[in-house]
Amino acid sequence: MTPFGMKIRDLRTARGVSLKEMAAALGVSSAYLSALEHGRRGRPGSGLIQQICGYFNLIWDEAEELQRLARMSHPRVVVDTSGLSPKATELANMLAEKIGELDEETLDWVLAEIRGRHLPPKGPAY
Repeated sequence: MTPFGMKIRDLRTARGVSLKEMAAALGVSSAYLSALEHGRRGRPGSGLIQQICGYFNLIWDEAEELQRLARMSHPRVVVDTSGLSPKATELANMLAEKIGELDEETLDWVLAEIRGRHLPPKGPAY
């Protein structure tokens, strides 16, 4: 399951909406929506994301969060390390090889490390 898929499932569950009901309202098949939730399909298009936001009445921060999760939810990732250091290539290959063996605690730690070292630049303080 992808972060986007988990969020969609959480939204559906919290509102008591079945997969079939949501799919019909969005004009997609329930098989497609299920595949999105489980990470068996690539990222949804921006139009579908907007439809989902409208369906759940998501605005502002909630809508931006759903868009961010969609960007981070491609189930098949290609990492191009050409032009990067040998260590970057080693890291990408090791991660590809070992990611299935990492437990949730280790994944949380790796994500926290990467996020902590690459904080987005702060805007002007008003």
